[in-house]
Amino acid sequence: MGVGRSLGTFACPPRLNAMLESVYNSRVNRLHGQEIFNSSVYSQDKFMLQAQARKNRSTIVAACLFLSAALCSSLVGAESVLVEAESFAAHGGWKLDTQFIDTMGSPYLLAHGIGRPVKHASTQVEFKKSGVYQVFVRTKDWVAQWGAEGAPGRFQLAVGGHVLDETLGDSGAQWHWQAAGEVEIRAGKIGLELRDLTGFDGRCDAIYFTTESDDAPPNDEQIMSKWRRDKLGLPDNPRDASGYDLVIVGGGYSGMGAALSAARMGCKVALIQNRPVLGGNGSSEVRVWAQGLIRRGEYPRIGEIVDEFADHAQKSPGNKAEFGDSLKEQIVQAEKNIDLFLNHHAYQVEMDGNRIAAVLAFDTRTSERRRFAGRLFSDCTGHATIGALAKADWDMEEKGRMGMSNMWAWAELENPVEFPKTPWALDLNMEDFPYPRDHHGQWFWESGFDKNALDGAESIRDWNLRAVYGAFNAMKNRDGRDKHRTAMLTWVAYIGGPRESRRLMGDVVLTQEDIVAKRKFPDGCVPSTWSIDLHYPKKQYSKKFPDNPFISYAVHDRRVDRTYGYPVPYRCFYSRNIENLFVAGRCISVTHQALGTTRVMKTCGMMGEVVGKAASICTLHACYPRDVYDNYLDELKTLLQLPGKSRRANVFAKMEIPKNVQAARPEGPLSGLDPAKMKGMVVDDVEAKRVGSWTKGAGLKGYVAYGYRYASADSGASATFTLAAPSDGRYELRVYYGNHMNRAARAPLSGTMGEQEFQAEVNMKDSPPNDGAISLGVFSLSKGDKCILTFGTKNAGGLVHIDAVQLKPVEKP
Repeated sequence: MGVGRSLGTFACPPRLNAMLESVYNSRVNRLHGQEIFNSSVYSQDKFMLQAQARKNRSTIVAACLFLSAALCSSLVGAESVLVEAESFAAHGGWKLDTQFIDTMGSPYLLAHGIGRPVKHASTQVEFKKSGVYQVFVRTKDWVAQWGAEGAPGRFQLAVGGHVLDETLGDSGAQWHWQAAGEVEIRAGKIGLELRDLTGFDGRCDAIYFTTESDDAPPNDEQIMSKWRRDKLGLPDNPRDASGYDLVIVGGGYSGMGAALSAARMGCKVALIQNRPVLGGNGSSEVRVWAQGLIRRGEYPRIGEIVDEFADHAQKSPGNKAEFGDSLKEQIVQAEKNIDLFLNHHAYQVEMDGNRIAAVLAFDTRTSERRRFAGRLFSDCTGHATIGALAKADWDMEEKGRMGMSNMWAWAELENPVEFPKTPWALDLNMEDFPYPRDHHGQWFWESGFDKNALDGAESIRDWNLRAVYGAFNAMKNRDGRDKHRTAMLTWVAYIGGPRESRRLMGDVVLTQEDIVAKRKFPDGCVPSTWSIDLHYPKKQYSKKFPDNPFISYAVHDRRVDRTYGYPVPYRCFYSRNIENLFVAGRCISVTHQALGTTRVMKTCGMMGEVVGKAASICTLHACYPRDVYDNYLDELKTLLQLPGKSRRANVFAKMEIPKNVQAARPEGPLSGLDPAKMKGMVVDDVEAKRVGSWTKGAGLKGYVAYGYRYASADSGASATFTLAAPSDGRYELRVYYGNHMNRAARAPLSGTMGEQEFQAEVNMKDSPPNDGAISLGVFSLSKGDKCILTFGTKNAGGLVHIDAVQLKPVEKP
């Protein structure tokens, strides 16, 4: 580029002239009064600017010559820097969101402050060259797709402590590179900060600096695109991570169950999870309490591994500590055969015919790539992501799927507290949603039934956030304000809890008819005890937003055996066309209806346990998942009978079986008092001779063994307990029952103690006076004397409750 002159007139090239004007307007005032020449790397610029300010034509010519030379140099050696937001050294209050990588191409930082601006995210970035950089930020206005008023996700970028004028996150309904202006940067390390302005889920994927005016970055949504890899200086070849018997993708209950089971059976395991914690929906990020009964049926040892890490939350959502994130990680890390890769997202598979050869994953914080090679793979992603990438056969309902939930919680403070108005949220009043009793929004805050559960997942999550914020706005700023002045929003799940998407097809596709008819499969192994529970939009709350309702209700088919469970076949746990691919979790081979019972977390964890044991058989015999059913099913059944803590160093080593383990029973582990640990003789309600209709129950805690039964007053029902004195002596006759206001005021009892007859009435509305039991007296008995006690229902005045009867020896004074 050259500079031209004519007599008496200075001609500045248009690009230089525009640059001079821009630089002048932004800097001349703050430079006014400084020395024309100093040690700054920008002394030429300052010389030019002050000269322009003084209208000194000769100096302008010199400045143009200097700047022209600099521009020519910059055209030859332009500089650019890409900064992934997730790589920031300190995330501050911003959250790392990895849920939607498969659709938008990258992890990103989310300013999830539930209405309070979050702490700045910050980092240091090395710039090799000084210069004027154009700045672009990949972001979006997350409510723009609905034409909502306002932009709740606004934030700013600070470079070297200087906040750029452009507000970000306030334009564009889709992810795009928003121009953030220009900034002068001196070579060396420069600090960057993301400064949240609202606390309402602003999002930043990446920041791009370039000295080229026409170097706008491509909006490529391909994961780990070549452009990004080149800009980040990543090697063409990923790091090798090979030598695994089993590579598991997904660290929820199914992935954890598979990893622990396979490792203890001697397999070398890689467990890949794209979140910083394990547990999936059962982690503190989502807070769904674990459901589904375990350790029962034909293989009551299955579930013992799940029992080691399952939460014991008192409600859903519970508090963070109840979900034991650190305990889950500790249990996995304790296994020498497991390599755990948290914060790694699997995005590509390499195939060898109809087998997976390797899975490629990248670190969601550093973008470093790894290639995980193994002989066997297990898709525990929930979305069947690995199976879909491998072109496994899969199915998904076009409409009418169960949706995604984002649960939430609130508290009441001593003093009033304000909440920002949310004109961009769903337009709700108190009548438009179920009141969040017990200070939390439960599972039924659910949407996305007919939306794309995969490509539309971010929109479903964001719709749920708009519903929550709209509801709390109604409580704080609309018709609920007078009753909620001290209410404060304390937690909203930004990680969604999905229920249904793709399902991988196996050699058996389990149906609702199979379950209800109790169809017996020779490889039935995982007991599913949850009812067939399907969710639908609740019409009461669908009027305002019929296109995407956000409150659901559940329809239960309760014809599932709650005690022993329906045994789900092993052949549902592998792909029918990808030879070395196992599957566990909600993406197993079932129909939409059957998914209603198999999808709960403890059940999914037991699937993982079976997969892990089957993987050890495949490793031992150099075979594949289908071969286990065809040739080694008896061997699998033997492994399924082992205690969960059985282990061997490798698949060829001797099995170490722990001693003194708790007995395993088909009914499952005791949920109440253990009769074997109670003094004397105890007869449970299961052993009573019952006449008429008695209903099972377990809601009133403190019961003996597995629960209790109750019958209506004047129903004609009766229950008789028979005991025998083990030796001569004095015995106290005790009756265990659970008290409740709907229980009998006058439960009639009659019986005999040896030759002695007696009658009694028990007020079951009152609490039992002695450790859950009431004494009917002390009797002298000879060895073998029978105690026969019958409960009736005539004139009982409420439900007659039977739990257990105890014949307790009276110690001699």
